[in-house]
Amino acid sequence: MIQNMLIAVSGILLLMLSWAVVQQFARLYAARHPEFGPAREEGGGCGKRCGCSGSGQCQRES
Repeated sequence: MIQNMLIAVSGILLLMLSWAVVQQFARLYAARHPEFGPAREEGGGCGKRCGCSGSGQCQRES
């Protein structure tokens, strides 16, 4: 039982670290190749891009 839990926790940590490494490589690639534009950051829900911070609606900047 404890062995299964350690395997699961290790797997989750490995996946998180792998995703961080992939993001860093994407940022480095985008910095070296500006003709492709900046690296897109996915998953930025409400508050990250539009600044609605809890109001439930995003206001687009013109």
